[in-house]
Amino acid sequence: MANVLLIEPDRVLTRSYRKALEHAGYVVTHATNAQDALNLADVNTPSAVILELQLVAHDGIEFLHEFRSYAEWQEIPVIVLSTFTRGSLEQARQTLARDFDVMTCLYKPRTSLERLVRTVGEALAA
Repeated sequence: MANVLLIEPDRVLTRSYRKALEHAGYVVTHATNAQDALNLADVNTPSAVILELQLVAHDGIEFLHEFRSYAEWQEIPVIVLSTFTRGSLEQARQTLARDFDVMTCLYKPRTSLERLVRTVGEALAA
């Protein structure tokens, strides 16, 4: 069973994402901030990461910088699922892919639970 690390500060969205991902057969661990996410990844290496870029204290970019600095985490697929404005997310997509090997960036308000689950499956199959 694949372990998905969900980094999402919103509790309501976390419940929805977790329910959909678990229904699809994934084990979900959850963190609301970058430091907790790094600690969780250290205890149980995730198969994939879903990341909101807008986090309290350390943002998602800082998380990615540290996460990718560890050799054993460089190949783990990362999916950005963010409320960054759609234009800003589009602009960041190339940089995130080039600098942090982010698989894809999804604009949260336009991403269905079905699409999120499908994207995780595609990331794990790649």
